[in-house]
Amino acid sequence: MQAVFSLMRLGLLCACLISPWAQAEPRGAQARVASAELVEGALAVNTRFAVHLNPTLLDALEQGVPLTFRLDFELTRPRSYALWRRISDWFEPTAQIYYKLSYLSLTQQYRISSGGLYQNHLTLNDALASIGGIRGWRVLPREAVGKAKIQDFSGRVRLVLDRSQLPRPFQLNIMSSQEWVLDSEWVNLTLFDNAERGSEK
Repeated sequence: MQAVFSLMRLGLLCACLISPWAQAEPRGAQARVASAELVEGALAVNTRFAVHLNPTLLDALEQGVPLTFRLDFELTRPRSYALWRRISDWFEPTAQIYYKLSYLSLTQQYRISSGGLYQNHLTLNDALASIGGIRGWRVLPREAVGKAKIQDFSGRVRLVLDRSQLPRPFQLNIMSSQEWVLDSEWVNLTLFDNAERGSEK
């Protein structure tokens, strides 16, 4: 019986999602840090985002629906064809990290799971602050970078709510709903030259 009531609640929530009177919310994610540097010969990315959940997403989360966010990296420029050929042998020009946000009703805590690891947070704000935040993310190995300099590369990142990871009932009902669109849009990476930093000291 409890399972039946849970399904009914999910159905009611999905119905609300496509209400024509639903108010559009901001996209809900903004990049605060988006940079790249060479670390021990590898291309490493640093990111941090400010994430905001609109009332629809917050309601779903508190009713037990996990939200999965995807951090995307895209390599947009090696400056020479020879460099591109070397990179293509090692690396597809896109990398991703997933963050799963869930609410633990028994302890009233929020859990972030990523890459087989998880961390619990006492507040939603603390949990949201950890989504998309990473330092030293090795997106290109040193073997592919070779003797190239940081200026030989450019790339961009974005943080999105991955709606394909939602339960099937939601996927069928939110296709045209802007309430379930959370997207920082692509942000170009700022490049930092560690060699120049070292020479300035």
